[in-house]
Amino acid sequence: MLTVALAGDTMLGRGVAERLSRDPAAPLLAPDVVAAAAEADLFLLNLECCISDRGIPFPEPGKRFFFRAPALAARRLAHMGVDAVTLANNHALDFGEQALLDTLEHLDAAGVQAVGAGADETAARAPLRLRAGGERLRVVAVTDHPASYAATVERAGVAYADLQAVGVPDWLRALVAPGPDASLVLVAPHWGPNMRAAPVPHVRRAAAALAAAGASLVAGHSAHVFQGVAGRILYDLGDFLDDYAVDPVLRNDLGLLWFVTLDAGGPRRLQAVPLRLDRCETRLAGRGEARWIRDRFRAACAALGTDVAEEAGRLVVTW
Repeated sequence: MLTVALAGDTMLGRGVAERLSRDPAAPLLAPDVVAAAAEADLFLLNLECCISDRGIPFPEPGKRFFFRAPALAARRLAHMGVDAVTLANNHALDFGEQALLDTLEHLDAAGVQAVGAGADETAARAPLRLRAGGERLRVVAVTDHPASYAATVERAGVAYADLQAVGVPDWLRALVAPGPDASLVLVAPHWGPNMRAAPVPHVRRAAAALAAAGASLVAGHSAHVFQGVAGRILYDLGDFLDDYAVDPVLRNDLGLLWFVTLDAGGPRRLQAVPLRLDRCETRLAGRGEARWIRDRFRAACAALGTDVAEEAGRLVVTW
């Protein structure tokens, strides 16, 4: 059995970077959040920025936000207990190829592994193989936006697939299929539009295709708010750490730290810990905040046919 802690979009640039520049030891996660994540055999999250002091904003028409963090951010991830990050998203290439390559170097130096981006298409698509809890885990990361960030045979970038217009491509199905290298396969797609409380149709189609291809667990992100669970699909993990503006209805400042226990047969148990994302720092949710999270998570899961229990303040789904 393997228990993986999963967190969604984590942005260490802009306001978070400014905070670190003023105080390199500034708290980003409350100690009880770090302690909770340490319960798992592995801790993975989606890093929604580059880590570099080089490069210029990517010339993407209409792009409003460009995120990058200082080199110190990689070490802070390691201190949080993060084992690996996914980089297949719409911010990994915000400051160009050199900044992306710097990101990979800084993460490697800090002992944090990465998947979903690389020096060329082959490297970007390459899965990450991890071993823990007596299991071998293959992690596959992909993003469905933007196409301009896609790695090519000659250019660094991210693992990209047009999941909306084309669906799950053959190369991605092959990476998801079970094999002798891994007893478990975790797929981490960055998919769909921002600020949606429920998965959009193309995300649902892609999720079904990935599960059919053999994924043990699909854990998505991009919406900035958590979504429901259906079968072995966690449609969106929500946000984990950032300085983002807060939607007063969708409450992207309230989130979850997810724990999934799996074996060769797939996921067995999910526990989700309610969180409050203060600006540039994340802590455990207070009583009223946890109640709001519980009610919305239950509703989101019920809409997908999934029941949610509550045990000692954690939201629980069993398979």
